[in-house]
Amino acid sequence: MILNLDKNFIPLGKENAIEFQSFIFSGGEPHIKITANFDTTATVTVMHRLNSFNDLGLFCLAIDALRRMGVKSINAFIPYFPAARQDRVMIPGEPLSVKVYADIINSLNLNKIQVFDPHSEVTSALLNNCEVVTNYDFIQQVIKKIGNEVLLISPDGGALKKIYKVSEYLGGVEVIECSKSRDVKTGKLSGFKVYSEDLQGKDCLIVDDICDGGGTFIGLAEELKNKNAGNLYLAVSHGIFNKGFESLSVFKKIFTTNSFKDIENENVEVISLKIE
Repeated sequence: MILNLDKNFIPLGKENAIEFQSFIFSGGEPHIKITANFDTTATVTVMHRLNSFNDLGLFCLAIDALRRMGVKSINAFIPYFPAARQDRVMIPGEPLSVKVYADIINSLNLNKIQVFDPHSEVTSALLNNCEVVTNYDFIQQVIKKIGNEVLLISPDGGALKKIYKVSEYLGGVEVIECSKSRDVKTGKLSGFKVYSEDLQGKDCLIVDDICDGGGTFIGLAEELKNKNAGNLYLAVSHGIFNKGFESLSVFKKIFTTNSFKDIENENVEVISLKIE
C-alpha cells in the first residue's frame, strides 16, 4: 500500500494508493484524514517531498494516523532529505540541522526509509534503517541521452568519491577533477580549478547532488571553457534552482529529477524518479 502525500509525486505509481485529504488549519497547522478502506495489516510506504517544516509536519501526522489505524509496518521514501547540506557546524551558533531532522524522523520508528542521493554519508549515518537510492541509474539515463563520448566532471572534492562510484557503475567513464574555494562566513565562491590542461573539445557533464543558486556550476563552466571543453551539460539529482535558469544558459542541457519539485523549462529535462 502507498500513501503519496504529494499527489504529483508518484515514483511507485498510482496502484494501491491510499486515499486521504489534507489541509492547513487557519492557525497554520497541517492536518490529514486518511480513508479507512485498505488492508491495515499490509506494509504502507509513505512518500513526500519535504520542502518545509509543514511538509515534515504532515509526514509525521500521517505516520501517527496510520499507527492509530492499526498499521504496524511502515516504510518511507523521502527523495530530497531536508538540511542534508547542513551536515557539519561551520561556525559557533549554528545548528547541526541534518541531525534535527533525522532525530524527528527516527522517533517515528519506521521499518525502512529510502533517501535519494543524499548530500553526504552523514545523512545515512544519522537515519535509522536508512537505504540510499543512488544516482547511478539517473546518470546512466542522462548519458544515453547526450551520447557516450562525454567526460564526467566532479565540481569539488566533496563530490569526488560519489562520482568515481558512478564512473565505475558506468564501466569506467573518464572523470575530471575540479575544485573551488568558499568563504564559510559569507558563502562566496572563488578559485575554480580544472585539473586538466586541455579537454580537447570533448563534451563535459558536471554531476552533483544539488543545484540551488548555481554559482558553483557557473564559475566552473567558465573555467571548463578556458580548458577547451566542448558542449557543457549539467546533471543534478535535486533541482532547487532558486535563481532561475537564465544564468545557467551556458549549459546545452540541464538534467534533474522530480525529487524536490516539478520543473518546466525548455532547457531542462526532468527524469522522474522510480523506485522498487
